[in-house]
Amino acid sequence: MSRSDGYKLRGCDPFYEIIPHIMSHRYDATNYIDLELDLEAMQSYIRRCRQKGIKMDHMSVMISAYLRLVSQNPNLNRFICNKKIYARNHFCVCFTTLKPSGGQGEETVTKVYFNLDDTIFEVNRKISEAIEISRISGESNSVDTLLRKVMRIPFLVGGTVSFLKWWDRHFGLPFAVINGSPFHTSLFITNLASIRLRPVYHHIYDFGTTGIFIAMGQPERRLVKLGEIVEERKVMPVKVSCDERVESGYYYARCFREFQRYLRNPELLETSPEEVVADPNLPITNPKFIIR
Repeated sequence: MSRSDGYKLRGCDPFYEIIPHIMSHRYDATNYIDLELDLEAMQSYIRRCRQKGIKMDHMSVMISAYLRLVSQNPNLNRFICNKKIYARNHFCVCFTTLKPSGGQGEETVTKVYFNLDDTIFEVNRKISEAIEISRISGESNSVDTLLRKVMRIPFLVGGTVSFLKWWDRHFGLPFAVINGSPFHTSLFITNLASIRLRPVYHHIYDFGTTGIFIAMGQPERRLVKLGEIVEERKVMPVKVSCDERVESGYYYARCFREFQRYLRNPELLETSPEEVVADPNLPITNPKFIIR
């Protein structure tokens, strides 16, 4: 049975079909990956973009690289719910932004949808527009709207949340609710460098469908071996938490090596991929892909 946010997969590796029955919660099945990204390559690319009048930033480059990764490795866009494996019918990213509130920074979660063939310039435009809307005082995004509705009757919050969890687990929530949920996303990413902190291994929520959480940290200097030469270079430490039930450690390791290659060469992201690879276990030939 399909859900509003994805298709139930058939014919998956039996090992991965039984794993959700053994590890029924995401916190039972979390793997952790530690990355040190070449920051000099990213900063050089960002400077070149700004010289051309394009306001590019690290978040846009990171999300573009991950989006391209998913376009070629579709298993990353799977999720587990009620011990079943699903492929998402969309790709979205959640991240925290600050908006002005009487001189105090008020946090909100911004959710942005992408096409799998978007270029880095399209990703950058969508992120910039979403952040601008979130920062406008008085404006509410879909996440804020949903949370305000849930909190409208305080003494019913516990029952409402329990009902939403049950509904999501057994039937899948309506997409109107999923659209406002920060817990239903292809990727949750946070930039801790913006508040001058080192990265942390963030938990992945048991409610919802989030299978990967990336935390970017404050830049550091490291000794890096380049061939026979050892150089001091600026790196960005990154911590990744991921749901092992979605794919194997080997699959994640291979994907994140490819992820680093995109970040060393962001020019590869300036054109659309030649092909968007479909999930091999999708039960239908032409699946609907939601764009908002």
